[in-house]
Amino acid sequence: MNKPAAARPAAPAAPKSEAKGGSALAAIVIPLALVISYLVWKFVMGNPANFQGGDNHNNPLPGNYLGIVYKGGFIVPILLSMFLITITFSIERFLTIGRAKGTKSIESFVRTVRQKLNVNDITGAIAACDQQRGSVANVVKSGLLKYQEMARERGMDKDQKILAIQKEIEESTALELPMLEKNLVIISTLASVATLVGLLGTVFGMINAFAALANAGAPDAVGLANGISEALINTALGILTSAIAIIAYNFFTSKIDELTYSIDEAGFSIIQTFASQHGESGVQNGTV
Repeated sequence: MNKPAAARPAAPAAPKSEAKGGSALAAIVIPLALVISYLVWKFVMGNPANFQGGDNHNNPLPGNYLGIVYKGGFIVPILLSMFLITITFSIERFLTIGRAKGTKSIESFVRTVRQKLNVNDITGAIAACDQQRGSVANVVKSGLLKYQEMARERGMDKDQKILAIQKEIEESTALELPMLEKNLVIISTLASVATLVGLLGTVFGMINAFAALANAGAPDAVGLANGISEALINTALGILTSAIAIIAYNFFTSKIDELTYSIDEAGFSIIQTFASQHGESGVQNGTV
């Protein structure tokens, strides 16, 4: 019975508690990051002690990076908040995906399950899932429990039993995936938006710089320096935030792909074992 691994049916959405948890976290982190960033920019970076003459309208003291970043203008706290949001959700995803892997190496777990299945030790495979824990183990355990149920079922033919096991694995996978992918959309959005906001700050900075040059008589040297600082600082912050978000997003999606591949591998072993142990026909060349 052939079914591509990627062809998963639309499944029930993630539990409401998980969806609410993700929304609640975003609703807390995003405003909090904005407030913290503004306060840091206004009162820490904008501290008059960081500037010549004790006035934050003047140039920063030589080598004072807080004052230099402050000169990036009002776009700086927005970019700082994006940076904090990216770091916060990257840590949250790292911890969540780490828990989803379980207590041991995922490769070792899948190997153990396959070994148990090869000797038709379904109870031992379920025990391995209980020890492993995590998303992969949850999906595999649901498939194994369905395997035991179908092995006892007498009112269905073999193909129907295989379909039932396959459907159980697919539905369990679809319930686990939203938990793994939750909040990744925020990181992927910041990966592109941070650069655009940085460029917006660059444009404002260059406008201020050229405005200082346009003064009649001698150009406003302080205004020119501040405008250039604003442009460069916003560009740097935007690129930095975007780079971190892109790296984090690609890292987490690759880890999720590894987990889904492990689920597919273990699921196929379950289907193949059931087919070989319960008759001649079955899914010898199919995939879950």
